[in-house]
Amino acid sequence: MSATEPQAPAVAPRSFDHVETWVFDLDNTLYPHHLNLWQQVDVRIRDYIANFLAVTHDEAFRVQKDYYKRFGTSMRGLMIEHGMKADDFLAYVHEIDHSPLEPNPALGAAIERLPGRKLILTNGTRRHAAAVLAKLEIDHCFEDVFDIVAGELSPKPFPEVYDKFLARHGVDPTKAALFEDLARNLAVPHRLGMVTVLVVPEKTREVVREYWELEGHDADHVDHVTDDLTGFLQRLP
Repeated sequence: MSATEPQAPAVAPRSFDHVETWVFDLDNTLYPHHLNLWQQVDVRIRDYIANFLAVTHDEAFRVQKDYYKRFGTSMRGLMIEHGMKADDFLAYVHEIDHSPLEPNPALGAAIERLPGRKLILTNGTRRHAAAVLAKLEIDHCFEDVFDIVAGELSPKPFPEVYDKFLARHGVDPTKAALFEDLARNLAVPHRLGMVTVLVVPEKTREVVREYWELEGHDADHVDHVTDDLTGFLQRLP
């Protein structure tokens, strides 16, 4: 393309005017990343792998991250590669301390004023989601939780998870929005027609993330980015 040839205009991000269903991820989305709740789960996953495979914690860490990247969750990798049963794994890794969470009435009010249905879509368990929502005191805001068990143990970002979620709850993706902390988990929803919002850590906070978790923040399948979910929702017309 020559210097004088006009470039195609950038595609405007999708708006929320038509949204009837508001879908939220749970961990590091409805509460700030710097509370390190999911880091507790991360450590327990490593401990479980070390015990299950009878390997060192260093090797367990390598396996954990390798499976997470290749299979969507470490659990799925353990099931496929080692025939692990999911029940004990899920119960063990989600036995964490939820005390860092505090009530967030401002977030609850911002979610309640959104017109339409509100749902949770998480790779965690329903029990873990219930504990998080109760501590935040926003459990009354949501119609239901679609967890890893409801997805038949297939995690985001696999397309079948979104298909199952949409079918179970009768959601029209072209009239829905999804809030999520991992950009890769927004690719399929955006392709289905959802408005996508990436929730990132607060700019003033130092958090530890894998390099691949940071990829895609400026991808075409991310319509909006915010480091303040409550403020973002409050500013919606």
